[in-house]
Amino acid sequence: MSLKLHDTVVVMDFGGQYSHLIARRIRECEVYSELLPWSTGIYQIRVKKPKGIVLSGGPASVNDPSAPRCHADIFNLGIPVLGICYGLQLMVDVLGGKIERPSTQEYGPTNVHFDDRTDLFKGLGNESICWMSHADSAKELPEGFEATAHSKYSPYAAVKNKKRLLFGVQFHPEVVHTERGMEIIRNFLFEIAKCRPTWKIAPFADEMIAEIRRTVGKERVLCAVSGGVDSTTTAALVNRAVGDQLMCIFVNHGLLRKGEPEQVRDTLKRMNLKTIYVDASERFLQGLKGISEPEEKRKIIGEEFAQVFTEAAKEHGEFEWLARHAVSGRDRERADREPCIKNQDTSQRGRPSRMDQVQTGRTTAILVQR
Repeated sequence: MSLKLHDTVVVMDFGGQYSHLIARRIRECEVYSELLPWSTGIYQIRVKKPKGIVLSGGPASVNDPSAPRCHADIFNLGIPVLGICYGLQLMVDVLGGKIERPSTQEYGPTNVHFDDRTDLFKGLGNESICWMSHADSAKELPEGFEATAHSKYSPYAAVKNKKRLLFGVQFHPEVVHTERGMEIIRNFLFEIAKCRPTWKIAPFADEMIAEIRRTVGKERVLCAVSGGVDSTTTAALVNRAVGDQLMCIFVNHGLLRKGEPEQVRDTLKRMNLKTIYVDASERFLQGLKGISEPEEKRKIIGEEFAQVFTEAAKEHGEFEWLARHAVSGRDRERADREPCIKNQDTSQRGRPSRMDQVQTGRTTAILVQR
């Protein structure tokens, strides 16, 4: 779904615990942000026409052959890029610098000295407390880069290549422990990326609800709900758009806390969401009996859920659309492999499947035409 009236900043998620927080901080500055998996292709980024790109932190080391790596052409788009923690390290590594694991690592509040008080650190003074959380550090910078901040143990606490509009910080400006963090984010958005602060959640939600209504028309929508924030928000959003055309399915897999299934059902009822309740707890627990390996458990749960969901859906007529939420990174890639979505035979209907997306906060409601 297009957002032609608003500037967009793309946040590439490398699995960091603060990835969603980065996107939220950008929206708090009234700039629209969209969180994408690190594996998103260049074409998919280009079509969004972002004014800026942020590379999130992450738990991996760039020196690990299996570490997540975005496409190198991200740094050649002419779009301002801000790398945060792992994002800085990835930028340095991809462009020819060197990353190492020093004997002394930084964690927690750290005094950072700003050596270049233009661009990213404009108006911040000489130094500030910033939150560090990293094992690796930049040892050598790529050609054209310079250090713009340092700490006691990090000579490259921040770097930039102004000509290429590439910036990086080793600390986390998005967390409250970084005293001037929001000012740094605003400097990237407004001083460097030249974004306009035009995005607000209320009118945006109205736009997306109207777009869902136009997309779905008079057809029916099916949505799986768990009682969690993401699926419930998705259901509420679609319900506001199409009302009785939406049917929700809540599957009790037997792994919830005591009393939670009843609580979820009560919540969905109070929200006026038409819901099919399926108690498949015995079925799930039987399938997990004797299984101890976590990844095998996850696979069994996923496949069983897809089967239960599909069976329940077949009992309640034709649904032209499937609404689900998808988040970033590994969870989003996993969602794209859900059997209940990928195995739908759309060829019999004489048309290909398609997706339309709307995003509010951290939730993406995806309408998959079946």
